Amino acid sequence: MLWNIDLTLLDVAKVTRAAYAEAFATVTGRPLVQLPQLVGRTEPEIFFDALGRNGLSLRADGAAERLLAPFGAEFATRMAARKAQLATEGTLLPGAAGAVAAVGKLEHVVQSVLTGSSRPNAVLKLHAFGLDKHLDLSVAGFAGSEAYPKGALLRATRLKAEEKYKVSFAERATVYIADSPRDVEAAKMGGATSVAVASGRASSPELREAGADLVLPDLTHLDDLISLVTARP
Repeated sequence: MLWNIDLTLLDVAKVTRAAYAEAFATVTGRPLVQLPQLVGRTEPEIFFDALGRNGLSLRADGAAERLLAPFGAEFATRMAARKAQLATEGTLLPGAAGAVAAVGKLEHVVQSVLTGSSRPNAVLKLHAFGLDKHLDLSVAGFAGSEAYPKGALLRATRLKAEEKYKVSFAERATVYIADSPRDVEAAKMGGATSVAVASGRASSPELREAGADLVLPDLTHLDDLISLVTARP
């Protein structure tokens, strides 16, 4: 069972945008004038898009790639400096805490996250709202130093869980809960069952059209979610 974080469990966009803009300006020497689309993407994907949108050339000599690691470190530093703001200026989305706690009590279910955030930023956000205590973050899928799409991260995350727990997780027995059509596509790429929550920018019809196996208006609809999870082989 894998959760997306941003706009599925919580919304800390205001804090994230401020930290991102500061880190971008520090590492590139250019102000962040245009913020790229964030939904359903990993931090490396967003960073390369931001470079192009803000007038920085994506040359073939690897200059852009060499900026990724320094930017990731600076972004994490700027997020950590705003640790106290996450809970005060951010929002835990309806039903999120109860859903994570309830799934954590299910037998034979491993619960973690699959997120476009880096490990330090993801852990910081989860801890701010007390969600980390219900999750096995040792098998989580975090964005790294490579611009891998979430579908590839999902497969790698499943392999980590299989190695730790010494069991084989069938593809469709892996459930990915997220909020965007891109996340639905990632679930398909990773062979997982997709639960889409209309808590982000996409509407329920858009998520159904994307092919989600189950669409929820929010995470207060816990019975539907638990029924789907416990019905997996």
